[in-house]
Amino acid sequence: MTSAAAPGKHRSGATEPMATEPMVRRFGRAVLGRQPIGMIFGAPYLLFIVVLFAYPLGLAVYMSFHRYFFTAPGVSVPRPFVGLSNYAAVFSDPAVRQSFLNLLIFLVINVPFTVVLSLLLATALNAAIPFRAFFRTSFLAPYVTASVAMIGVWLFMFSSGGIVNSALGPLAPVPSWLVNQKWAMPSIAIYVTWKGLGFYILLYLAALQAVPKELYEAAVMDGASWWHRLLSVTVPGVRQVTTLVTLLAVITGANLFTEPYLLTGGGGPNGKSASPVLLIYQTGIEQNHPDFASALGIILVIGVLLIAGIQQLVQRRQA
Repeated sequence: MTSAAAPGKHRSGATEPMATEPMVRRFGRAVLGRQPIGMIFGAPYLLFIVVLFAYPLGLAVYMSFHRYFFTAPGVSVPRPFVGLSNYAAVFSDPAVRQSFLNLLIFLVINVPFTVVLSLLLATALNAAIPFRAFFRTSFLAPYVTASVAMIGVWLFMFSSGGIVNSALGPLAPVPSWLVNQKWAMPSIAIYVTWKGLGFYILLYLAALQAVPKELYEAAVMDGASWWHRLLSVTVPGVRQVTTLVTLLAVITGANLFTEPYLLTGGGGPNGKSASPVLLIYQTGIEQNHPDFASALGIILVIGVLLIAGIQQLVQRRQA
């Protein structure tokens, strides 16, 4: 009797850990993945995201729903909940509406020019042309050079007595480009396009390497001209990179700050070149209204996410 019961106890005691062990493993895989050591290597970047992105975004959402202002360290002041009043103030502010109109002008100029010029130049630089390495380096040089140095060159060129006005003569605008209400924002858009062109050319050059050369050879045998080869082979072959370039150009415009701050003295003349991000800095830091600035920032983030989402839907339908 006892000898027959002992194996049963032994079997029940042995099967109990075996039943719980797979459950523990499944839970560990669900939390840590199949390779838990990957979480260790990814933890520093996750901490970076939380500290520099997630926490500031959460704090901005909190400030946008409260009457918030900066105080001296250690000073505690009431910050009452105000609901959507900060958002209502943002939508009713004419300076905010002007900044978004400026941003729209910037995007209408910058995004098409960036996509078209970078694609055409990448196509030309991908061909066997003389001094190809020199031209590639030349287009990349403005992108890797400090913005302050490039802005100094641009101010020299587009000032009232600069090279551009001297070349145009009587056709030059009065007042000059960067102090002209009509030309200040287009001038900034052209500058940003010129400075970032090298980076987008590199993206297109990488994409062009993956386009099969047999397609070009077949198009040549069919008698297709350079323009038709561009439209029928190159453009479809780099469609995904075009989507990426468009999205990056939109994000660059949404984060526009350095250029209007330095080129036009903080969004002048009369706010005609102020961007939403510049307005966030001016109202939040210079005027100590971080609640208003946070509400404006959240609206800007939502707008960029909507544009990115629409772009992804369009890309999926085209695929």
